Amino acid sequence: MSQHQTSDTDEASEAFDSPTVINEAVKGPDDAAESQATLSAEIADIESQYKQNLAAGQKPEAQPRLDYRPYRSSILRHPTKDPRHTDPETIELFSPAFGHRDIGTLESDLTIQADGEPIGERIRVTGRVLDGDGRPVRNQLVEIWQANSAGRYIHKRDQHPAPIDPNFTGVGRTLTGPNGEYSFTTIKPGPYPWKNHHNAWRPAHIHFSLFGSEFTQRMITQMYFPGDPLFALDPIYQSITDQKARDRLVATYDHNITEHEFLMGYNWDIVLTGANRTWMEEEDDD
Repeated sequence: MSQHQTSDTDEASEAFDSPTVINEAVKGPDDAAESQATLSAEIADIESQYKQNLAAGQKPEAQPRLDYRPYRSSILRHPTKDPRHTDPETIELFSPAFGHRDIGTLESDLTIQADGEPIGERIRVTGRVLDGDGRPVRNQLVEIWQANSAGRYIHKRDQHPAPIDPNFTGVGRTLTGPNGEYSFTTIKPGPYPWKNHHNAWRPAHIHFSLFGSEFTQRMITQMYFPGDPLFALDPIYQSITDQKARDRLVATYDHNITEHEFLMGYNWDIVLTGANRTWMEEEDDD
């Protein structure tokens, strides 16, 4: 899990975790003009070429393409220089450190962090963090952040006309248990618009951050929900050209996790290494 590297381009992580900055109610001169049909055609062409390459013997691509053309800003965002090795002990002297006592047992429940209940579909997301051999990864810090049920983050850069829920922060954290298990109670996030092209919407998702024993071991990914109609239209999701790799980012509805008249349950395991590992964002210094 250790990734003691940083990149010269700290904007790379924003490719997957920045909130939207668009206001669809007031069109401006910088609004993207390209249509979804144009982007969808490009996605289909890349998918077709990838399948031809697989048939010709190319190995599957488990990671997203950094210069995936339908994701218009990926060329500007991804690192263009080789990562630099850093001294992890030096970094640890200046980085904050979380201990077991710093994480409250209630921080994993995003529905009780304010004076009232947040609006939206209450859900529970649970799973295990595993290594490539299926062994549990214990005592790891897992953090999540997400939009509210209307698709809005509490962030100054998110100004699209969806309501802010005063009873929902959108952030939580927990430690994995002895079997690598984690669990979050939250509200199902809504899709939201972004500026990649005209009428562009991101599928509903939850960002996950995993730490090892040091801050230089951070790994970040996203979890999606099954059956989302925006999957085929989203250049970020589609930048992982292999369908099996994309599927590993999608949670499974689990009726055993669902609670009677209270919440819906989803299961999502995170695999850190090996052929079936969960996709993670490229390591950088952000």
